[in-house]
Amino acid sequence: MEPRFSRNIPALTEEECRLLRSKRILVVGCGGLGGHLIDLMTRLGVGWLRVVDGDVFDPSNLNRQLLCTLPLLETSKAYAAADRIRSIDPEVAVDAVADFLTVKNVHALISGCDIVLDALDNISSRRILAEACAKNGIPYVYGAIQGWVAQAAISMPGDGLLDVLFPKEIEIRDKSVLSFTPALCASMQAALCVKLLVGRPVETGTVFYFDLLNQEYETIPLV
Repeated sequence: MEPRFSRNIPALTEEECRLLRSKRILVVGCGGLGGHLIDLMTRLGVGWLRVVDGDVFDPSNLNRQLLCTLPLLETSKAYAAADRIRSIDPEVAVDAVADFLTVKNVHALISGCDIVLDALDNISSRRILAEACAKNGIPYVYGAIQGWVAQAAISMPGDGLLDVLFPKEIEIRDKSVLSFTPALCASMQAALCVKLLVGRPVETGTVFYFDLLNQEYETIPLV
């Protein structure tokens, strides 16, 4: 076992660490959630990451986005994510895509991936991603943040979780996010992702909901 992963043991077995090294993960969105997800999955020892985001950093990202620094303002989030991965572990294979997710490119983006991590910030893109994952039989790890609230879930192909979470008429108006909320949400998503990838028991179709203002936690089975 490489020294960099020695502290994964015994929380993960050596076999589980080797298994993670063989996995291919897609992270869509390299902002608040995505920056933390990319950092966490790299440090855990995942061997291949595709990171997708067509946006560039702006000053409003500085309050919460791990990858955003003053020198990186107006530069690509996807390329910054790739640089971050290489600075942590140069042996990780990285595919950085500086483009937004669309119905035209979604199937190419998820192709060959074992699991998809949702770090998006809008419902329409989430629906596109979730539908493509369902059609291609790929597990989808949902995460969303707002103000003090974080929630995460695993959606398995065909369970329709996103349809329950986001009815057609819903619209999100409050886009506030505090620095600690994406860190918590990404940690929840990463834990769910790792358990699924290494074959440990994990609840799917269930939303794990944290209200950090009131320190309340709920487990909500939806499908």
